[in-house]
Amino acid sequence: MSKILRTNPNPILSAAVEYHGFIFTQGVVARNLDADAEGQTRDILEQIDTLLEQHGTDNTRLLQAQIWLKDIKDRDALNKIWSAWLPENAAPARACVQAVMADPRILVEIMVTTTK
Repeated sequence: MSKILRTNPNPILSAAVEYHGFIFTQGVVARNLDADAEGQTRDILEQIDTLLEQHGTDNTRLLQAQIWLKDIKDRDALNKIWSAWLPENAAPARACVQAVMADPRILVEIMVTTTK
């Protein structure tokens, strides 16, 4: 049986789960919820970089991203930071939708799947 590696598990979720060389992150939100959409996106991507590094990979190995926005009008602000973060010609399959967030101050939430 293959080992499942869980990073920072708690009773309801893990920050990341690794299985057979695939890494699945939690939905990551900004630490500073007073920031605007660009600031929250920047913080989220920094956290994702850290999670991926802990699992021996990086954003060049992204397979899929799921993105939730409190207001779809923030899509351009998100894409500005997202596009700068992505390596050239390495964009993952992606969904980006408007959603009701768990906390009204959350403007952006991002979840990625990558491989080693």
